[in-house]
Amino acid sequence: MSNAFAAMNGLYLEDLKPGMSAMFGKTVTEADIAAFAGVSGDTNPIHLHDGFARTTRFGQRIAHGMLGSSFISTVIGTKLPGPGAVYVSQSLSFLAPVLIGETITAVATITEIDQKRRRVTLKTQCLNGEKVVIDGEATVLVPRRDVA
Repeated sequence: MSNAFAAMNGLYLEDLKPGMSAMFGKTVTEADIAAFAGVSGDTNPIHLHDGFARTTRFGQRIAHGMLGSSFISTVIGTKLPGPGAVYVSQSLSFLAPVLIGETITAVATITEIDQKRRRVTLKTQCLNGEKVVIDGEATVLVPRRDVA
């Protein structure tokens, strides 16, 4: 691996231990919701139309669930394990809506490491303050350090 690419890599399998954790926080904006609708094609009016959203159980527009859960991908792809990690699976339970203007913090914590298969299992959550709004578990494939 060239030095330029090596410098871009996140943590290697050998660097990881159960209990390690990382997070990413972001305040959800109108622009985020509009951009996510454009990229994903999910134009459900509960996300985009004030009049329609007022008639729902939430009484107002809510962010796409997958927009909030994408913050988990940010943690995994940029922090823990970071660049080089590849998703194998992700379970998600959506426990509460995310509203425009709320700051959501995604947290990923390593719960298990399978050295033989190079797979790492992480508890994944998105929080609004102390409240869990998305709960789940991810499995990712992590590169090993090159043996020289």
